Amino acid sequence: MAAPETQLMLSVGLIEKDVNADTLWVWCYPSVSAELREVLLSKCCLRQDSRGLHTFVFGQFRRTWYYISTVEVQEPTALKKVTHFSIVVTAKDFNPERYAAFSRVLCRMYIKHGSPVKMMEGYIAVLTKGICQSDENGSFLIKDYDVRKAYLAGSVKDVVSQFGMETIILYTALMLKKRIVVHHPQVEVLLEFTRALPALTWHRKDWSILHPYVHLTDSELENLRTCTGYVAGFVDPEVSNRSDLFDVYVNLPDSEITISQSAKEAMSMGKLHKDIGLVIVQSAENADRTDGQIIKDISIKTREILANLASLAEECENSKITLETLKQRHFPPATENFLFHLAAAEQLLKI
Repeated sequence: MAAPETQLMLSVGLIEKDVNADTLWVWCYPSVSAELREVLLSKCCLRQDSRGLHTFVFGQFRRTWYYISTVEVQEPTALKKVTHFSIVVTAKDFNPERYAAFSRVLCRMYIKHGSPVKMMEGYIAVLTKGICQSDENGSFLIKDYDVRKAYLAGSVKDVVSQFGMETIILYTALMLKKRIVVHHPQVEVLLEFTRALPALTWHRKDWSILHPYVHLTDSELENLRTCTGYVAGFVDPEVSNRSDLFDVYVNLPDSEITISQSAKEAMSMGKLHKDIGLVIVQSAENADRTDGQIIKDISIKTREILANLASLAEECENSKITLETLKQRHFPPATENFLFHLAAAEQLLKI
């Protein structure tokens, strides 16, 4: 019996660019919807002549994760009229390292055999046995790629070294389930930065909020609007003018974070935020501390806040906090405001 994690894969697909520079979706197993196929074609970089080759990208669309590995075909191979191709794996889970490794094995199979049949066999082997073994193309074992490792692969240390005390804005936005939009013209930088952000709210272990590679198309923006809070990455600088899409805007090339006018009240900062910010910065600046230890330090502070919130809720009717309850405690205004919005985010607020 295969482990349940083998059941997380949904499909494998193949996109080719031929000698005439036409890019076509040529094969998939078992199937991919027409809408998702269009999104995947836009992500695979083979249609984007001038932007260079992105060897691996990943993202999420309508709760389906996609992982795309792209290869330039070097002669001689079994692929006569193909200049580049992309292998697309879709899955239910966030695990870039797992699917990058698997798609590399599939890429080697396709270069060697020039037919999707071997890829399909490899895909079915992983789906049923959790392993794809091949002497000449490399082996892949699904259980080598633990989801916790995927969560810890992004560097919180790098985020803090870039933004310092302003990291507290990102932490607050994540805690309150706000909409964060990140811009950088290079997709690889975008993927690396955005994947680290959900780790700031480790108690949720929720990477479903991550949409690291979004285009300004109707279908993708409609998908984003169905989410309450998110971290969304864009390469298009035009997104800075789309204030309808964000509460917090991160301009990565210029290391600037902007809070939108509509979110300023919920995001107002006080002594509590400064204390949390200092914990984050001091931990990240300690050269001996790993990303995992930094996340733990932040998580301890978060749990302390949530424990206080939970004990307040226990004293209230139906274990739901009201603004009146918070006012009776005479918290500083910014703390009261933060706890009120946090109670709403944690579903502890009486409505």
